[in-house]
Amino acid sequence: MLTPLRVLAVASLLLAPTLLGANAATTTAPDSVGLEFLGFRAGARLDEIQRHLRGIGGGRLRCRQSRVDQRVSECRALLNDAESGGGAVDVWVSAMDSMAGVITLSGVVAPGQLERWRGSLEGSYGRVGTRIQGAQWMLQWVRRGRMIRLTWRLERGGKVASVSLVDGHVLDGWGRRGSSVLGRRVPAQPTSRTK
Repeated sequence: MLTPLRVLAVASLLLAPTLLGANAATTTAPDSVGLEFLGFRAGARLDEIQRHLRGIGGGRLRCRQSRVDQRVSECRALLNDAESGGGAVDVWVSAMDSMAGVITLSGVVAPGQLERWRGSLEGSYGRVGTRIQGAQWMLQWVRRGRMIRLTWRLERGGKVASVSLVDGHVLDGWGRRGSSVLGRRVPAQPTSRTK
């Protein structure tokens, strides 16, 4: 007589080759340096981002320091994404202590550019399901406290797309240290529960 445990063991043995075969087809090489897109890396230092922009013919990274918290900088640059067959892309960086917590590349994309962005991300990080929120579509990958998200929508007959790279370690570290706002000490934020 088969007990529930034996049924489970037999089913596992029968299904294992099928499951392993399906996983082998969708796995990708592990990302050893963190999530990256067009050479931009979540958690990169501002000087590294500036060197990368210079190396690929992008504009100068212009930064403004926050008046509320001197450790925070908001930076912008322009990048010509000719490699993906597209036009100008805005680069936005929010940095804490000169480390990029959030990098966003966005713009109106040329025909085929969105598909190349998506193909590049899926080739590096695997296929994920598309989420739809209203008129906006999104793909998201999370690895070791970092996230990369491709978002797009139709606007005035064209496609507007963005890729955001978020380093949770940078943001959590900044939040844990707390900040001084207008001379008053702001308590540190609780540690994130997401992994």
